[in-house]
Parts: sequence; structure tokens; C-alpha cells
Amino acid sequence: MLRLALQNNDWIRLSTWETRQNCWTKTRLCLQHHQNLLNSILSNSNDIKHHMQIEDIEWIPENVKNSSDNTPIQIKLLCGADLLESFGICGLWLEEDIDAIVGEHGLVVITREGSNPNKFIYDSDILSKHMHNICIVTEWIPNEVSSTRIRRALKRSESVRYLVQDSVIDYIYKNEIYDTKTADMTM
Repeated sequence: MLRLALQNNDWIRLSTWETRQNCWTKTRLCLQHHQNLLNSILSNSNDIKHHMQIEDIEWIPENVKNSSDNTPIQIKLLCGADLLESFGICGLWLEEDIDAIVGEHGLVVITREGSNPNKFIYDSDILSKHMHNICIVTEWIPNEVSSTRIRRALKRSESVRYLVQDSVIDYIYKNEIYDTKTADMTM
């Protein structure tokens, strides 16, 4: 689905590493893997590059693979304010994972109408400790489209046309993802 969604986009890249793991992968481990991979490539070690699987590096732009700049890359988690607020749900995230995600990587948080990420960060000891590593991006033009709302609409047989690319909608219906049975693209 992601390949279809990104087929006309030349600036967003898709790594399939997480999907090739045998089980669910913690966000922290996924961020660390990609940060280590990029920094290994930047260290300009040809030995490392030759021992990597093509699937692991095909998403990396050539200018990064061939860069002579050894400045370490820091991978950040891009998320909505709703994901940020999920850090406060008891038992959903381990404190050491939150600490590592925000401390070693960082967050880029897109605001949502009705959310107050700055207050949430202030009220959290872990997040406020790493405030310097959190970038809040204000969404000036409210857009309440979310993956949760898209899935809900699909389960209710409501149209998501113009919210999701047609090729992705076709894939969802063809594979009966989200309990979808029939496609009505004209709704």
C-alpha cells in the first residue's frame, strides 16, 4: 500500500526493513536501526556497504550513499499530537522506550485542532527533560484527515476518494483490508 501511495512522490522514501522482521518491532528499535544504517553508510565504509542486503539500502538516496560528509544523522519520529499524547497512556509505552525515542532520536510533532502538545510535554517529566529534541509544527490549515478516520470510513463503506490515492483504495478493496467488501469510488 505504501509503495502505491508513494509511487508519484520523489522526496519520501520507503524502507521495508520493519515489514521484513518476523514479529512486531518496537518504534525505538526501528528508529535505531535506520539511524545506525545511515550513519554506517556515511562513515564511508565500503566494507559495510558490500555486506548489506539490497533491500536494506535501496530506499537511501544516492547523494546520501555517496556523501563525503561524515556528520552523524539523527532520525526523528514524525507524528501527530495524538501519538505524542499516547505516551501518557499507562502501559502502552515503556518509559525507557519513550526516553530513548525522544532523547536519542527526537520528535517532530504536527499539531491537531484541540490538542496542546506544549502543555502535554510540560506535564511529562520524560518529555520535558528532552524538550530540546522536540519540534512542534503548527498546522495552520486544519486537516483532520487521519489514518484512524480513513479506516473507520472504509469499515462503514464510506468513500475515501480524494483522501487516499485511487491505487491504494483499489488495493484495500482487492485485499479486503479493514473488512472492506465492495468498492464504490464514486461516492
